[in-house]
Amino acid sequence: MKGVVRLLALVAALAACNGAIAQDRPNLLLIFLDNFGWGEPGFNGGGIVRGAATPELDQLAADGLRLTNFNVEVQCTPSRSAIMTGRYAIRSGNGTVPLGEGVYGLVQWEVTMAEMLSNVGYATGMFGKWHLGRTEGRFPTDQGFDEWYGVPNSTDEAVYSSLAEFADSGVAETFVLQSTKDSTPEQVRPYTLDYRPVIDRDLTDKAKDFMARQVAEKKTFFVYLPYTATHFPTMPHPDFVGRSGKGPWGDLLMQVDSYVGELLDTVDELGVSENTIVIFTADNGPEALSSGETSLTVETAIHGSAGPWRSTLFTGYEGALRVPFAMRWPSRIEPGSVSDEIVHAMDLFPTFARLAGGEVPSDRVIDGIDMAEFFTGERANSGREGFIVYMGNDVFGVKWRDWKLHFNEQTGWNGVLREYTMPRVYNLMNDPQERDNVLFPHTWVPKAALPQLEDHIASLKQSPPIPTGAPDPYEPPKSQ
Repeated sequence: MKGVVRLLALVAALAACNGAIAQDRPNLLLIFLDNFGWGEPGFNGGGIVRGAATPELDQLAADGLRLTNFNVEVQCTPSRSAIMTGRYAIRSGNGTVPLGEGVYGLVQWEVTMAEMLSNVGYATGMFGKWHLGRTEGRFPTDQGFDEWYGVPNSTDEAVYSSLAEFADSGVAETFVLQSTKDSTPEQVRPYTLDYRPVIDRDLTDKAKDFMARQVAEKKTFFVYLPYTATHFPTMPHPDFVGRSGKGPWGDLLMQVDSYVGELLDTVDELGVSENTIVIFTADNGPEALSSGETSLTVETAIHGSAGPWRSTLFTGYEGALRVPFAMRWPSRIEPGSVSDEIVHAMDLFPTFARLAGGEVPSDRVIDGIDMAEFFTGERANSGREGFIVYMGNDVFGVKWRDWKLHFNEQTGWNGVLREYTMPRVYNLMNDPQERDNVLFPHTWVPKAALPQLEDHIASLKQSPPIPTGAPDPYEPPKSQ
């Protein structure tokens, strides 16, 4: 019945719009999963074959645009940097996940998506995992968000803080934090395993409350909701334990689907569905842990699904790069839209700027492409023919149309690294597993694909990357 009610609400919104372009700036709800592979949701062939149907996610995709070739960076921190800044993570000094306790993250000089939207009057709220800085001046509320509740780093910290060996390590305990714009974050509670299954429930409730408060105050809102699911360890909320009958992954998949359904219902019930963009996507490819790699039980270590694509996060393969993407905007996007055009997470920054009337910085290289007309069906092509494939700070390859060039390959997230004297060439349509090198007779492919790498390298020389851990205030060197 709920699905019928939602469908009627969408039909009414479309009828009211009558095909006209909405003039108001859209609200934005960006749902960002952690380590959630392309093949997990039902709309990409997952769902029941992964342990649980995903009717809410499937309906979201059916109500708008589904992209089958939406790409990200292959690690958590780089991916979050790219989506926030519209720039390759190498430029911001966030090309790799931080392992030490030193300073990292976005310098104040960077302009985030939240800052850009805040500058044009959006109320900005973030609820979840940041992973772009954990020291003074580097938290979300230092980077354009009005409100934040969540964790500064990654969920594996909830695991190691529970280990006996951690007690006298000298490493700081991780806390769940909350703050408002330009204030020092307050410690809410330790981020330990007892809170690990519960936190996404709280994030969902806080996102719903934030949207309701902004609508009541007639403010346009941007909600960034980077969930801790489905990052290892796989620990569903107690309300979902055992519900799928297929184990913890099925239970967690039901939880994700249910929470997304609640968010969609909230948008509908607030009466703003017509002009609210809802995007569901993820930061990188699926989980890859096995029970031999953790001291926790085998049930918490899950092999995720990348669908037809090869491998997982921390590689240069499609399984790391491609993630699910569904976007609903009733007043502007035709239901049932599907495209295999290449889009990158970096493209959301200039696209949101276009739709919100925001400003894209002109004093730095922006790698993202405005996709507004592509998303709304006004043009068939995304305008992006490819991108540079990074693994950490190293160029692993180049993606161009239906082809991939690999200069290096890593077999898995902690696998064997292979470096090649000649690039390997794969045709992704004929060989989605990237196993058959067809450099010969296709030596023309590097000639077609490599100009974008040459341009990229030239831009790095002209505008050098920010060093990792660079202190604030940061000023870029003069262009060479």
